[in-house]
Amino acid sequence: MSKMVFKGDIVFTPTKDKFQVHKNSYLVVEEGKVVGIYKELKEEYKAYPIKDFTDKMIIPGFVDLHLHAPQYPNMGLGLDKELIPWLETYTFPEEEKYEDKVYAKKVYSRLIKDLWRVGTTRAVVFSSIHKESTKLLMDMFIEAGLGAYVGKVNMDRNSTPNLTEDTEKSIVRTEEIILEYKDKSHLVKPIITPRFVPTCTPKLMKGLGKLAITYGIPVQSHLSENTSEVEWVKELHPECPNYGSVYNEYKLFGQTNTIMAHCIYNTDEEIELMAKNGVFAAHCPYSNFNLSSGIMAVRKFLDKGIPVGLGSDISGGNILSIPSIMAGAIQASKMKWLETGKKLKPLSSSEAFFLGTKGGGSFFGKVGSFEEGYDFDALIIDDGNLGDIDKLSLEERIQKFIYIGDDRNILERYVHGRKVEEPK
Repeated sequence: MSKMVFKGDIVFTPTKDKFQVHKNSYLVVEEGKVVGIYKELKEEYKAYPIKDFTDKMIIPGFVDLHLHAPQYPNMGLGLDKELIPWLETYTFPEEEKYEDKVYAKKVYSRLIKDLWRVGTTRAVVFSSIHKESTKLLMDMFIEAGLGAYVGKVNMDRNSTPNLTEDTEKSIVRTEEIILEYKDKSHLVKPIITPRFVPTCTPKLMKGLGKLAITYGIPVQSHLSENTSEVEWVKELHPECPNYGSVYNEYKLFGQTNTIMAHCIYNTDEEIELMAKNGVFAAHCPYSNFNLSSGIMAVRKFLDKGIPVGLGSDISGGNILSIPSIMAGAIQASKMKWLETGKKLKPLSSSEAFFLGTKGGGSFFGKVGSFEEGYDFDALIIDDGNLGDIDKLSLEERIQKFIYIGDDRNILERYVHGRKVEEPK
């Protein structure tokens, strides 16, 4: 039985409302899960190996709830365009290249190394439409020791010829991946991934919904990111009252665990349906800024009890670092506060930290916190270069790290109790 004790300054957010801090304390881990936190180590744990990180912070690993792996080479490109022209000019031509597994391996190895570098221990990932490179990406996550849901993208309309799939083949290939990977790893799993309603026919969505229900597989897609996109969905599906109801019609909206990214222009009815069905919202502030999409009213979702996490959404987003995205989420919420006549309260530091750890982590189960029974996904943070830490509270230290820290402050990374070394 794997047993370990970690000593240091422990910071996490069991609830979004405040940080829980344990100065110079002991965190006990057994079989990859948190047993408890103690000021004085109990006799029964004194024989356990101790990793002493005195004066260093021990925090949960970061969770990226929405990113596009094949778009990694495009980070920083085309961000003067809005969503649809950007997809047509940059994204689709890049994603066509992933038929080539050699090219895919080169890109994906850089991406996974970069995720490790910035302290992302779990991620929910769009691959491309290509079955073999999607399998390759899943195998690479398994080898790296990081947690992930990885989805083969599905598209059978309104795309480029090379990215428009035969409907039946799209469903069959998705099922083949599900059967091969659903039990292959406890850390890396398949997720059903219709790109978004405009690129998926009713027949395809119906087939994917059936797979989700049959195998109990989660779902990820996009929702109400851009005003043109919302209008397009209305034209394609006049029979449905709103964008979210299209997914719901085809059992892709909370019938199994579901993430919808962006959620900027949701109607009140959609928000109610998300709350009722337990659909996660992935808040992607930087891509929302970059593609002139808008500002998500994240407070409205939190007030409704909708689970919310953070997403880098590369390459619409230009940065992988979840702490930077926490800062971006706070800044976006302040603009939304002003925009709404100071009705929607801005996010606090603890709320943003919660979204980037336990908020997104809950999609994976007991992940993103140090409560008893949670997976020990953790980062060891040396923030000694960020100020005179002896004069700061732990709450102040974590705030400084969110705003001005980076990967150079991360000493070690753990997933399910196992130290994760830099991927090859």
